[in-house]
Amino acid sequence: MTLAKPTSRPARGYLICLLGIAIWSTTAIFIRYITQNFSMPPLLLALWRDLFVCLTLGAIFIALNRPLLRVGQRNLAFLAGYGLALMFLNTSWTISVAFNGAAVSTVLGYSSPAFTAIVGWRLFGERLDRVKIAAVILAILGCALVSKAYRPEVWQLNTIGVITGLLSGLAFGIYSLMGKAASMREINPWSALLYTFVIATILLLVINLTSFGQAQGLAHSNLLWLGGTYTAWIVLALLAIGPTIGGYGLYTISLGYLPASVANLIATLEPAFTAILAYLLLAERMDWVQLLGSGLIISGVILLRIYEGRRS
Repeated sequence: MTLAKPTSRPARGYLICLLGIAIWSTTAIFIRYITQNFSMPPLLLALWRDLFVCLTLGAIFIALNRPLLRVGQRNLAFLAGYGLALMFLNTSWTISVAFNGAAVSTVLGYSSPAFTAIVGWRLFGERLDRVKIAAVILAILGCALVSKAYRPEVWQLNTIGVITGLLSGLAFGIYSLMGKAASMREINPWSALLYTFVIATILLLVINLTSFGQAQGLAHSNLLWLGGTYTAWIVLALLAIGPTIGGYGLYTISLGYLPASVANLIATLEPAFTAILAYLLLAERMDWVQLLGSGLIISGVILLRIYEGRRS
C-alpha cells in the first residue's frame, strides 16, 4: 500500500487504471439506486458509506499493515481539516446524485479542476494563467448547460440539485488541494484515506442525529433506516468496498506504472462510463444541451491536465 515510481510497464498500468476508473464510475449508480428504490436520505446514506469504508480499511490495516495506522500527532489537526473537506464532498456529491441523477452529477463533479485552479490561486498564490482561465470559463459554461441553471424554472423545481451539483465541483477541488498538502506532509495516502473517512463519519453522525439537515429530508436520526432490507445493505456495503476502496486502490496502484498526468487523463473517462451505465441500468438520458455542456467541462479538464503534464 505504498506508491512506487512509474515503471517501464505502461500496458499493465493502462489496464489497471482503466479498471479502477470503470469501478470508480459506478459510485453514482449505487447511490442513485439506493436513494431511488429505498428512499434513503442522502446524508444518512453518506454516513453508512463512510462507516463501511472505515471498518473495511481498519480491518485490512490491522491484519496486513499496522504501521499505516500511525500518522503522527503533528498531522492530527491537518487530518481533521482534511476529513471536514471529505465530509463536504460526500454530502454535496450524494445529495447531487439523489436530485440530479448519476450522469449529470458526475459531470458536474468534474468541474473540480477549474475550481481547484481558482481556490489554489486565492489561497495558495498559485499562478492563474490564460490556460487555467480558459478551463475555468469552459467549466462554468458547461455547468450552466448540464445543470440547466440558465432556466429559471429549474431553480424553482430543483434548487437543491442545482446548488449541490455546483458545490460538488468546488468540494472536489478543495479535497484535491488537501490531498496535495497531505502528499507534501508525506502522509501515506492510504492512512490519509482512513483517517479522513473516520472524521467524515463522525461529522455525518452528528448531522444525522441533530435537526440540521432533517428539515429538508436530507438526513434522519433513524440510523437503521433500511431495517431488514438485506439487499439494500449489501448494495451499500458494495458501494463502500467496490468503488470507494477498490476504485481508489486500483487507481493508486496504476500510479506505480504510469505518470500521474497520464493517469489523470484516463480518469476523465469516468463521466462517460457513468453516463453509459446510467443509461443502461437507470434509463437516464441527457439531452443535447447537457451533452454539449459535458463536452465543455471535460474539454476544460483535458486542457488543464495536458498543460500541467507538460509543465511538470
